[in-house]
Amino acid sequence: MRKYEKLAEEIISNVGGKDNVNALTHCITRLRFRLKEESVAKDDVLKNMDGVITVMHGAGQYQVVIGNHVTEVYDEICKQLGIQAGDTGNEGKEPEKKGIGAFLIDFISNVMGPCINVLCASGMIKGILSILTFFGWMTQTSGIYQILNASGDALFYFFPILLGYTTAKKLKMEPFIGLVLGAGLVYPAIQNVDLDILGFQLNVNYTSTILPIIFTVVFASFVYKLLIKVVPDVIKAFFVPMVVMMVAMPIGFMFIGPVMNQVSIVLGNMITAGYNFSPVLAGFLVGGLYQIMVLFGVHGAFGAVAFIQIAAGEPSFLGFMAGTTFTQTAVVVAIWLRTKNKKLKSIAFPAIISGLFGVTEPAIYGITLPRIKFFIISCIGAGLTGAYLGLTDTLLWHLTGLGIFTIPGFIGGTAAVSKILFNVIVALAIGILFSFVLTYVLYKDEAEAETGINTKQNSVTCKTTIATPLKGDVLDLSEAEDEAFALGTLGDGVVIKPKDGNVFAPFDGTVTVLFPTFHAIGITGDSGVEILIHVGFNTVQLEGKGFVPHIKQGDHVKEGQLLLEVDLKEIEKAGFSTQTPVIISNSADMIELIKTNKKSVAKEDTLMTVLY
Repeated sequence: MRKYEKLAEEIISNVGGKDNVNALTHCITRLRFRLKEESVAKDDVLKNMDGVITVMHGAGQYQVVIGNHVTEVYDEICKQLGIQAGDTGNEGKEPEKKGIGAFLIDFISNVMGPCINVLCASGMIKGILSILTFFGWMTQTSGIYQILNASGDALFYFFPILLGYTTAKKLKMEPFIGLVLGAGLVYPAIQNVDLDILGFQLNVNYTSTILPIIFTVVFASFVYKLLIKVVPDVIKAFFVPMVVMMVAMPIGFMFIGPVMNQVSIVLGNMITAGYNFSPVLAGFLVGGLYQIMVLFGVHGAFGAVAFIQIAAGEPSFLGFMAGTTFTQTAVVVAIWLRTKNKKLKSIAFPAIISGLFGVTEPAIYGITLPRIKFFIISCIGAGLTGAYLGLTDTLLWHLTGLGIFTIPGFIGGTAAVSKILFNVIVALAIGILFSFVLTYVLYKDEAEAETGINTKQNSVTCKTTIATPLKGDVLDLSEAEDEAFALGTLGDGVVIKPKDGNVFAPFDGTVTVLFPTFHAIGITGDSGVEILIHVGFNTVQLEGKGFVPHIKQGDHVKEGQLLLEVDLKEIEKAGFSTQTPVIISNSADMIELIKTNKKSVAKEDTLMTVLY
């Protein structure tokens, strides 16, 4: 079996199967699905799957966060779906309607996404060459320098060719037509040349541009789809590409391109105006908000704007977020040093290594986000890094990777390399020290602070009693009709076959999870116990029908308080099971879970007792 074959199978199954996948792309850490029906995807199963960090909904996409090995998992899933990168899985299905914002983010992700890794690699080559020449280890006149410089420049110079290909794929047009249109726009003999076209004088340049080729291919796609419908099959294979290129190339070169070049200039001027208003504020906002953009999966839009700046030979504001991976990692290092929780230590160490190389999703979702104040500390630290970079006018000249790979991207322009490196190191030091020191001072293991667990002696100093949340018959967890629960993948606990639809709070605590469809409630007890009450199986598909919540996420509840009213007949009428797992989400932290020996339970009965 291939390394990620089983993981890919499980992901496909839990996003609703092959037929539910309309499209699939990936970024540096996450798979980005466009699903026919997101409601059938099993968030809770995926989130608790080995090899998956978490699941996010955003920008019209169903995002499965994988981490460093996302490319390998993506390739395996593509094999099993029988598609190539970016292809659709259901050509005949009508795509899901999106708002304009979600549509634009989805479009940018699909067009720019396949190029990102090579784009970063090219930027890093340029930055490394600058460092090598600064230290005198290589000269710009040497043959090897010129070859490596060409490899770093090539993608930027010929970027319209790549974008022509990816845009055509996104728009379901023959991708090689888009590729040839891109090549035509950057054809050397017609760049920066006075052309007399039907009496009009034109002198343009499309190398290293983005918008002209994208909008040219958008126009070409309409011509292509019209011709596909009317041209006879016998000549369609060659006649359609010929006509599309003969129509789209002149219109793109003469009309669409010049307009889009002007739009790029206007966008650049707007960004410059915002930066000039207050470089320090701009740096703090970009640095501080970037990780929040990552959470919603919309940070790719930053990259598209940054490339417009860099392709035009101008430095980019995107460098202001350079501190994000370092401050996030600094917070995790402090937690790793302070915690006595062996499980947390085991999660933190690989997250530190990953963070140094620019991948912070394991740190964010596994460590800092559940401890929100430390996530906020990392954001403020990153903002301070960005503010210093803005203060010293230290901008990004090359798109590179994140983490330690970001540093070479700052080297460029007329400033001395030594000055640039000094400013970058000071900026990072400010953010790292702020984040590390504040976290180290404030962090305390929650269990020790609240319950007095003696982790060294492994003695039990905390006992939490869990009252039954529903009246009904008690079944062993292995009898659950959903395999993920039955195998204990999501935690230990029991299953209740409810006799009425009233769901009560099993202890005092805070509602930390309330699904939009109200079928699942997560509560973190005042003692630290985390419980999940999942009413029925596949009931997410009811989209809230038959569920009446009496609380909202963030509420503090008391034991016995009514949380939810459920119409059990509505669930059964829809053909779904009413079995309700009640599980301890953090059962790995327990010493023992004592379950009731009663066959039936009612309100105020003890269902389980947790020993720490």
